[in-house]
Amino acid sequence: MLKPILLVEDNPNDLELTLIALSKSQLANQVIVVRDGAEALDYLHRRGEYAEGPVGNPAVVLLDLKLPKVDGLEVLKDIRATDCLKAIPVVMLTSSKEEQDLIRSYELGVNAYVVKPVDFTEFVRAIADLGIFWAVLNEPPPGSQRYVKPSK
Repeated sequence: MLKPILLVEDNPNDLELTLIALSKSQLANQVIVVRDGAEALDYLHRRGEYAEGPVGNPAVVLLDLKLPKVDGLEVLKDIRATDCLKAIPVVMLTSSKEEQDLIRSYELGVNAYVVKPVDFTEFVRAIADLGIFWAVLNEPPPGSQRYVKPSK
């Protein structure tokens, strides 16, 4: 079974565009959507409404920086500080071009920092490329499964 992609996004427009882009990339991975940092941590730590969820980590976390309740940097900090989560690839997917956000993200161990393109076509292409890279090209941590593109 393929590991899911965890998408942490509070903006409804960005969420819809991201899901469209991931769909166009034909990835078979399930996309789990959570709307804030607290919900992301509940999912990752299997607590609250996710306490009975499937065992195992997502293939990658696509994490917005500016989130309600717990921001993306705090979520990233928690992931890197937790032994069973710290190997999960995390991509900061944000509209922030602020250098301090970029620096802080890398200091906390983000694997990639992607500024969301404003242009629709570029946005869709960037998200599709991210999905393909992390699910197909990237060598996942031990215990993960690779994506196998379905035959037509």
